[in-house]
Amino acid sequence: MKDKYKGRVTLPVELDFYEETLELSKRWGADAIRDSDGTDLDAQLKLIPGVKVYSKYFVARGDNEFALNHMEEAQQIFVMSEYITAYDDTLDIEFRKGFLDKQIVPNYDHDSKRYWQVYDRTTNEELDTDQWELDKENDIVSIKNTIAFHEYTVNFLAYMVWDPTQMYNYITNNWTDREREVPFDVRGPKANKHVKEKLRDWLEKNPETDVVRFTTFFYHFTLFFNDQEKEKFVDWFGYGSSVSPLALDAFELEYGYTLKAEDFIQAGYYNSTFKNPSQKYLDYIDFQQRFVCKEAKELVDLVHEYGKEAIMFLGDNWIGTEPYGKYFESIGIDGVVGSVGGGATLRLIADIPHVKYTEGRFLPYFFPDTFYEGNDPTIELMENWVSSRRAILRNPLNRIGYGGYPSLAYKFPKFVDRVEEITDEFRGIIDNVENNKPYAKHTVAILNSWGKIRTWQAFMVAHALYYQETYSYFGLLESLSGLDVDVKFISFDDIINHGIDEDIDVIINAGDAHTAFSGDDAWNNPTLVKSIRSWVHDGHGFIGIGEPSAYEKGGRFFQLADILGIDQELGFKLSTDKYHNLPMPSHFITQDMKSKFDYGERVRNIYALSSQTEVIADDKNSISIAANAYGKGRGVYLMGMKYSHENTRILKRSIYYSLQQEDEFNKVHSSNLETELNVYPQSESVALVNNTSEAQKTLVYDFNGNYTCIELKENELKWGHYNVETGSFSF
Repeated sequence: MKDKYKGRVTLPVELDFYEETLELSKRWGADAIRDSDGTDLDAQLKLIPGVKVYSKYFVARGDNEFALNHMEEAQQIFVMSEYITAYDDTLDIEFRKGFLDKQIVPNYDHDSKRYWQVYDRTTNEELDTDQWELDKENDIVSIKNTIAFHEYTVNFLAYMVWDPTQMYNYITNNWTDREREVPFDVRGPKANKHVKEKLRDWLEKNPETDVVRFTTFFYHFTLFFNDQEKEKFVDWFGYGSSVSPLALDAFELEYGYTLKAEDFIQAGYYNSTFKNPSQKYLDYIDFQQRFVCKEAKELVDLVHEYGKEAIMFLGDNWIGTEPYGKYFESIGIDGVVGSVGGGATLRLIADIPHVKYTEGRFLPYFFPDTFYEGNDPTIELMENWVSSRRAILRNPLNRIGYGGYPSLAYKFPKFVDRVEEITDEFRGIIDNVENNKPYAKHTVAILNSWGKIRTWQAFMVAHALYYQETYSYFGLLESLSGLDVDVKFISFDDIINHGIDEDIDVIINAGDAHTAFSGDDAWNNPTLVKSIRSWVHDGHGFIGIGEPSAYEKGGRFFQLADILGIDQELGFKLSTDKYHNLPMPSHFITQDMKSKFDYGERVRNIYALSSQTEVIADDKNSISIAANAYGKGRGVYLMGMKYSHENTRILKRSIYYSLQQEDEFNKVHSSNLETELNVYPQSESVALVNNTSEAQKTLVYDFNGNYTCIELKENELKWGHYNVETGSFSF
């Protein structure tokens, strides 16, 4: 195998698997090896010439000798008890009930009257501290002067005495013989000093390590478990596990006001990313980001002092290191590695600025829950690769790799063969597209409450996971990840404070009503509404998905109903007749649709405002696709955007239609919706990709609208030439 087809691949390794690792390394062209949580590097593997050694490094866990001797500096979290109904004028609440005792331990070291709160949730009012008492021996809060048939809860401060990621790996891999790892807080003076001394000592003792992979830095995303060892709450973006009395005191000193437990708990919503963030929570996020990035920089500088590279894993303890945040660049990290669940998560990693390289860890993990007798892990492997490849063609990672136990993968020869094919194809793509921006006719902006800081992260749990109620929206990101458009993420405040950037052609607002992604009360701002209306009227496009611009006001639920041509019936206007729900016989947006629009979750009672609304599709008397002319631009409504090749084509057509550019659609285009076309002007190359496991035939249109019929094998990627002078393609 030629040298140029080697490299850009990181191979996970484990002890007592030396010869087989050498074989996999040769076949997959690996130029780097790494250990994983629960594995160690074989000493012989560290000496392979020309292969970089990645070593995992846990900053705030994996050191129980320190943690168990300084439990007062364990990481902490505010949590809320179950709702308990009072039946007379007193009530005892067993506030630990439902939590996992192995993970959540009440903090009795600090003043409960200062940090804890008791709420009457029926009135949603906090009780005075003299109305309740804490029984530490029995873990009970006793409340007096309660109101019968009102519900009450206890907000309490707790230590996190088991790292959630290690707990997941512990349970998944049955690590019953391993010690449960306690995470500690670097805001604690002893812990802060310890992590720096420990890293320097580790660097001295591990000279063979080339790359230190921080997994990650200090604070885990919000994840705690119930008493059945099942997830009780998870938010991959949550800052709940970063609190402490030290942090609260430092915050108050800087900002001049006090944060309380309820600012983090929010009646059990725990500042979910789906909730519009309060100003207090935004202040806290900014506060913690500055602290984390400052402390992380000190560790990265130390790694650089020893002549090594520093990369971070985008997961686990990544809170405060937001890669699209204001302070990430200051860390000076060399690279970011993250888990790739599909196109959206690949773009999440690949688009990260201010790093030398990005690396994706592809699925499946080499874990026993996938690699067992009778299962075919190749199926997940190929689904993951094909869905990610279309995003790679828009913006590639610099490296790829896998995780887990290679001894498990080695037992599946077909799987090993396919990985060999994938790594070769990846290197071929990189040779053609790295540092070579693909052609994009349009720039599309996703509008929500979070904006840039959540680039490619809307509607996400983690690693392309989504909630049942949001797959209708997450499909939007998956579709866009491989479409031939440029994508930006903007917030409502961006528009209110700065207007709409000149390079944006189409704005998409998607999400359920009352969420941060639809916008909720952000739409109560007249400046926002006026700005978008004027912008669309001047010739731009607005696409609403689900319940866009939803905020009940002035007789409208969708505040941009005039642009979209539709609104949602809440029951207030049932007495007003609605006559315009008959779909058109055909339409530009659905021209390639082979079956009924599969939008995902249904949105009830969407109706047309007038006969001017183009009703394109409906489902049980609720409009599922509509369009409406608005000055020189258009609004387009889609009930949902579940990911599929067909829906990706509907989205692409919606973008063109919203801009009144139907005549331009059959240029730089592949007619078969199972295929996609990308053009690279700098290298004068063209990539035509088959996104299915079946042979496909398609018409490929060049810049002039001339077409050529091309046949593709299953999953094939075919390269062609782009003649810049004539605008034509050849394969």
